[in-house]
Amino acid sequence: MTSDLTNQASPLACAYRNGQSHTQLATPPAVVGLEKVAGGLVAPMMLVEPGDGSGRRFIVDQVGLVRVLMPGGELLEEPFLDLRDRLVALNPRYDERGLLSLAFHPGYRENGRLFVFYSAPLRPGGPKGWNCTNHLSEFGVSRESPDRADPGSERVILAIDKPAHNHNGGPILFGPDDGYLYLALGDGGGADDHGPGHTPDSGNAQDPTKLLGKIVRIDIDRPGEDEKAYAIPPDNPFANATGILPEIYAMGLRNPAYLSFDAGTGRLVTASAGQALFETVYVVAKGGNYGWRIREGTHCFDPADNTRPPAGPCPTVGARGEPLIGPIVEVGHDLGTVIVGGFVYRGAAVPELAGKYIFGDWSGAGSEGDSGRLLVATPPPGFDLGEYPLEADRVTAEQNRMWTTREVRVAVSSDGAVNAYVRGFGEDLAREVYVMVNREMGPDPSTATGEVLKLVTGV
Repeated sequence: MTSDLTNQASPLACAYRNGQSHTQLATPPAVVGLEKVAGGLVAPMMLVEPGDGSGRRFIVDQVGLVRVLMPGGELLEEPFLDLRDRLVALNPRYDERGLLSLAFHPGYRENGRLFVFYSAPLRPGGPKGWNCTNHLSEFGVSRESPDRADPGSERVILAIDKPAHNHNGGPILFGPDDGYLYLALGDGGGADDHGPGHTPDSGNAQDPTKLLGKIVRIDIDRPGEDEKAYAIPPDNPFANATGILPEIYAMGLRNPAYLSFDAGTGRLVTASAGQALFETVYVVAKGGNYGWRIREGTHCFDPADNTRPPAGPCPTVGARGEPLIGPIVEVGHDLGTVIVGGFVYRGAAVPELAGKYIFGDWSGAGSEGDSGRLLVATPPPGFDLGEYPLEADRVTAEQNRMWTTREVRVAVSSDGAVNAYVRGFGEDLAREVYVMVNREMGPDPSTATGEVLKLVTGV
C-alpha cells in the first residue's frame, strides 16, 4: 500500500474554517533589514549572477529588459538584452506574461551562452483563440561588449502555446550537479485548470501528454531527435515511458512560477501559486506528482467549486497509482494574495536564517494592497534537506514533513511589511538573497518604482 504523502493531517497544514483559509503561523516573527541596491526599474522579477568572475549581477525586468548591476553598484543605463519588441503586448495594469527569467549556461565564461523565457504573440498557426506562445530561447553574448547580448543570435529552443494570459510559470535554471536545463510551466491559465485549452477530465497538470503544469528537464548541449534543439536526459523519469512526454521531470503543479536549487544540498524547491484558498511550497523529486488539480495543497479540490474543499476522503494517488506529494509549506489567503517563492538561505549576512526557506507574499491580505510581506519556513528538528530523496518513489512521509512558517518583519517598517509588491527573489554567488519589489500592480513602462533590495540583518 502506498504511503500517504499529502500532509493532509499535519497540524502545520493550512486550515479551512467558516469559508476561509487559516494559516498556521509560529511566533515570534523573524526580523530582517532590506538594503536597496538598485532602483529605477519597472517590474523586476529576478536577479542572477553568472559564474564568470566579473561580479556583475543581472536583473530581469518583466517589460522585456535585462539590466546589468556592476560590482560597484552602478546600474548600467543600456540594457544587456532588450526584448520589448518581441513580447506580446502587456497589460500595464496587471499581467503575468513578459520576460520572466534568465539563466546563464554553466560554461558561460567560455561559451557566452544564455537562456531566457518570455511571452511572445501567439505563433502563426497557433490554436485559434489562444493567448500567446512562450519562448525558451538561447542568445549569445555580443562580441563587441561583455555587457551586451547579441539580439540577433536568438535560437528558439522550445515554443509553448498557452490558452490564457496567466499561469506562465517561467523560471529556468541549470542543475548544479547535472548541468541540464530545468523549466517550470504553469497549467495554461484561466482558473481551476479547466476550460478551453485544458484537458477535460483531468486538467493539463495531470495530463502526461502535455508540458503545461509540469517541470521539464532537457539537455541543451546536444541536439535531439526529430530536429529538436535539445536532447532528453537519459535518466529523465519518463524518458522511455509510453504515453508520457519524455521532457517531464515532475507534474501536477498549478503555477510553479518560482523555482530554486538549494545551494547547500542541491535539492530543487518550488513555490506554486494556488487557486482561491491555499499557497504551497514543494521539494521537487524526480518523477513526482504534486497533486493539482486533484488537490489544492494538502486539501481536496473540486474544479466546479473552488471556494471550499470537498469533504474527503480524496485521492492520495494519481492515475498511475503514484503517490501525490503534498507541500512542505502551506499558507492561506488570510495571509496574502499569492505566494512568491525564494531560496533556502545559505548566505552569511543573516545567520539566523541559515538553512531556512525565505519567501514572500505578493501584496498582503485584504485591503493592504502593495503591502507585500516576507515569510520564512524552518525545517523540522533534526531534518536534513540533503537526505531528501532525489527520486519521488523513494520519498517517505517522514521525509516530507511540513516546515514551520513564521512572518519576517522588516526592521524599519512601522507595520513590518515590505510596503511594496513583492515580485520575486534572487541569489548571488555569495548566496545572499535579494527581494524584487515595485509599487505598481502591473508592468507599467511609464513608471519606474521597481527596486532590488538585499536581505541584511535587522538587528
